[in-house]
Amino acid sequence: MDGVSSYIYIIAACLLVVFSYVYNLISQKTGIPSVLLLLSSGIGLREILIYNNATVSIPSYSVEVFGILGLIMIVLEAGLDLQVSRKKVKLIRNAFLSALFILAFSSFACSALLYYTLQEDYLHCLIYAIPLSVVSSAIVIPSISHLEENKKEFLVYETSFSDIIGIIVFNYIIAGNFLQASNLAIFFGSVVLALLLSVVLSLLILLMLTKIKTKIRFFLVFAVLIFLYAGGKMLNLPALFIILLFGLVVSNWQLSIFHRFYKWMNFTEVNDVGKLLHGLTAESSFLIRTFFFFIFGLTIDVRLLLDLDVVLTGSALVIILFIIRFIYLRFFLHAHIFPELFFMPRGLITVLLFYSIPEVYKLSKFNEGILFFVVLTTSIIMMIGSISYGRPELQAINDEIPITENSDIWNSLAEPLLDDTGKEKI
Repeated sequence: MDGVSSYIYIIAACLLVVFSYVYNLISQKTGIPSVLLLLSSGIGLREILIYNNATVSIPSYSVEVFGILGLIMIVLEAGLDLQVSRKKVKLIRNAFLSALFILAFSSFACSALLYYTLQEDYLHCLIYAIPLSVVSSAIVIPSISHLEENKKEFLVYETSFSDIIGIIVFNYIIAGNFLQASNLAIFFGSVVLALLLSVVLSLLILLMLTKIKTKIRFFLVFAVLIFLYAGGKMLNLPALFIILLFGLVVSNWQLSIFHRFYKWMNFTEVNDVGKLLHGLTAESSFLIRTFFFFIFGLTIDVRLLLDLDVVLTGSALVIILFIIRFIYLRFFLHAHIFPELFFMPRGLITVLLFYSIPEVYKLSKFNEGILFFVVLTTSIIMMIGSISYGRPELQAINDEIPITENSDIWNSLAEPLLDDTGKEKI
């Protein structure tokens, strides 16, 4: 596409943002995920360019850069949306356990399928299976505005935890020798260190925000957060904790644990910062998400999806993911069946982790079309659940058991957060 005027690119970018906004309106009215419309637009433009004998070449690093920025903004936006209280302890616990066990069971089941079909090293198959098992918060969070509040909060927590756990486990395994005791100790030590650093850095960034009085301060904070995330990744720390905890600190400054800091940052100051930060984060994540999913659509070759092996393997993977999610939600969690069962899209994290697989762990027989098939199919499944939500005959699928009425084993996991009187320790 040499010789195209720079103004054409500028006009195209502006039109893309306008279309993305329209897609959001369509999504609110119909339940069709806006990111699916963006993917379809990218795929459609790719086919038009190919039909006109134009070269379509998208560097993988451009998708990766937009993906990383989008992940940071989406996780930050999720943290700013989440309110922590004693009443939500069990919901948060259930969301964490759901993300953890569904990710674990899905990873082992998908890796077994890949091992059986491809006949390659099992560890390599497991490394490919982990990205396929991560539920995409980048697709779920913008698509749940029409859900009830408890369902919305459960999905925000679950998908955020799925992203974080998936990234941590993936990076740990590709580091090599992950079954050695010394490496396990280093891994858990890095998680504890990341949590401690996240709390300290979150307080320092918040102090900086409340003390800087110039108009230009929020994108400075974004730059610091992105720097900390990238630096943490290079040091093999679970840096996503820093982003999530910063959002949680800002949105939960009213908790008693933060009262001791009120002499430096009172509630009103932090609340004002939170409102402005929330608006800017939402706008930024919208913009980055728009370009990421459109560019990713441009990289999808629909001809790969017509391959019989891709269809069979991709369909088997999607069925495994769906069945495991259903079994856990129905028989272990006893709540959050519909439409949460359908909110299982693979997207931004799946793509990012696939691009991060080291050459030494590559599967020679793995067809990239399987990745595209799983991403598109799970997004369509979510669209079906989102559109169907509200129909009385389908809502009957839900259990009548409230989320707070699960088994004593699950409930016991929440007890350390409460004192003897039942009040919040925090």
